[in-house]
Amino acid sequence: MEDATSTNPQSLGFTDKLKSWLSWSWTYICAVWFAMVLTMIYVLRSPLKLQDTLTSASVFLNTLTPKFYVALTGTSSLISGLILIFEWWYFRKYGTSFIEQVSVSHLRPLLGGVESSSTTGLFSSVNGEAEPRPSVSECKVWRNPLNLFRGAEYSRYTWVTGKEPLTYYDMNLSAQDHQTFFTGDTQQIKAEDTVMQKAWRERNPQARIRAAYQAIEMNHECAAAYVLLAEEEATTITEAERLFKQALISQGCNSGKDINLLVYIKRRLAMCARKLGRIKEAVKMMRDLMKEFPLLGMLNIHENLLEALLELQAYADVQAVLAKYDDISLPKSATICYTSALLKARAVSEKFSPEAASRRGLSTAEMNAVEAIHRAVEFNPHVPKYLLEMKSLILPPEHILKRGDSEAVAYAFFHLQHWKRAEGALNLLHCTWEGTFRIIPYPLEKGHLFYPYPGCTETADRELLPTFHEVSVYPKKELPFFILFTAGLCSFTAMLAMLTHQFPELMGVFVKAVSPALLFH
Repeated sequence: MEDATSTNPQSLGFTDKLKSWLSWSWTYICAVWFAMVLTMIYVLRSPLKLQDTLTSASVFLNTLTPKFYVALTGTSSLISGLILIFEWWYFRKYGTSFIEQVSVSHLRPLLGGVESSSTTGLFSSVNGEAEPRPSVSECKVWRNPLNLFRGAEYSRYTWVTGKEPLTYYDMNLSAQDHQTFFTGDTQQIKAEDTVMQKAWRERNPQARIRAAYQAIEMNHECAAAYVLLAEEEATTITEAERLFKQALISQGCNSGKDINLLVYIKRRLAMCARKLGRIKEAVKMMRDLMKEFPLLGMLNIHENLLEALLELQAYADVQAVLAKYDDISLPKSATICYTSALLKARAVSEKFSPEAASRRGLSTAEMNAVEAIHRAVEFNPHVPKYLLEMKSLILPPEHILKRGDSEAVAYAFFHLQHWKRAEGALNLLHCTWEGTFRIIPYPLEKGHLFYPYPGCTETADRELLPTFHEVSVYPKKELPFFILFTAGLCSFTAMLAMLTHQFPELMGVFVKAVSPALLFH
C-alpha cells in the first residue's frame, strides 16, 4: 500500500507534464502544419494549375451583376442581425455570450485549455491572507427578518395589481423553513403534525388553509395551524395578530413546548404591534425575546429592533444595538452597515454643503460619515439607487441574499422613510456614494473593507425576485466580444448592400478592381 501511494504522485506528475507539454506545443504544431501546407501549395502551383483557376474565378466574378452582390450582402446582413438579436437576448437573460459559452465549454477542452471559471481558486482577504473564493453554492440565502404577511400584505398587492410578488423558489424555501422550524421537540409526531407538514408543502394557498382547519379539527390546540391561518388567511394585520395570540395560547397549553415555534409566534406578534403603531410595545417584546433566547441570534431579531427604534427616533438606543452587533466577528448585513452610516450622516448632513466641503475640506465628523457610507456601499452597492429613488421599489421577498439586490430591496422598503426623516442624509449619500467604486480595486480581485463581491448574486436574485422587476447587477458586465463583432458585421454588410443598391455601376467597378488584386495576392 505504501509503494502504491508513493508512486502515484510520480505518475500523476508525469501525466500533468505530458498534458502541459502537449498544450504548449499545440500552437507551434499548428503553425508548422500551416507553413507546410502553404509550401506544398506553392511547390504544386503548376501541376494544380492554380494560375488558370484564379483567372477563371476572376472572370466569373466580373460577370456577376450588381443584383447578386445586393442579395449577398443583404443576406449576410440579415443573418448577422439575427445572430446579434439572439446574442443580445441571451446576454440580458443569462449575463454571458452564447457563442463564448459554447466556445469555452466545448472548444477549450479540445485545445488543451483550462477552465477559467473555477470556484476553487484563492483570493486575498483584507488581511492579505489567502481565502477560498466563494462559489455559487456558498451564496447562502437568508430568511428576511422583516418579511411581510402573505394574506394581509402580499395577497392584497396581488388583488390590486394582478402581479405575483413572490416567486415559487422563494415560497418553496419558506415551506422548507416551516417544515424544519415547526417540527416539535418531541420525537412523537401527532396526527395534526403530519397534516401540517403536508400543508406547508402545498402549492395552492387554499389547500394549505383547508389543511390547517383540518389540523385544528383534530386538535384545537394546534399552534402551527393558527400560525398558517395568521400568515395566509388573515386579510388584515389586526386579524393576523388575533390568530397569533390564539397560537400563543395554544402553544402554552401544550405539554411539550416547541421553542422555535414559540419564538416565531412572539416575533410575529411584535411585528404586528409595530405595524399597528404600538411601537414601544413592539420594542419591549423584541428586547424581551432577545433576552429570553440569546442563542437565537441567527434569526436576526436585532434587525427588527433597529427598525422599530429608528421609527421612535431613539438614536442612542440604535447606537447601543449597533455597538453590540456591528462586530468584526459577526456576519454583516445591509441593515447594520447602512444604519451605522445613517447615524454618522445624520450628525453632519443638516449643515453639509458639497461646495463648502470642496473649499475647506471635510471635517473629522464628515470624513467619518463619508467613510461609513463607502463601507455600506461596498457591502451592498445596490441600496443607494433605491434610497435615492433612482429605481422603483417592489415588495421585499421572504428570503434575501446578503450583498444582493434582494437584500437591497428589503432594506430600502423599510428604511427609506428613516433616511428621509434625517434632513440632508440623502443629499450626503447622493454626493458621496459613487466615490466608493474608485476605492475598490477593479476587476475586484481584492475587496477593500470586505471580501470581494461574490459573482453568484445575480443568479440567486433572479430566483428570489419576481420577473417584472429588473434585477440590479454589480459589477456591470461589459458587452461580450461576439455581440460587438456581430453588430459591426451586420452594420458593415448592411452598408455594402445599401451602397450596391444605390450605386450599382460604381460598386461594380470597385469589385472588379479589388477582386483580382485579392485573388492574385
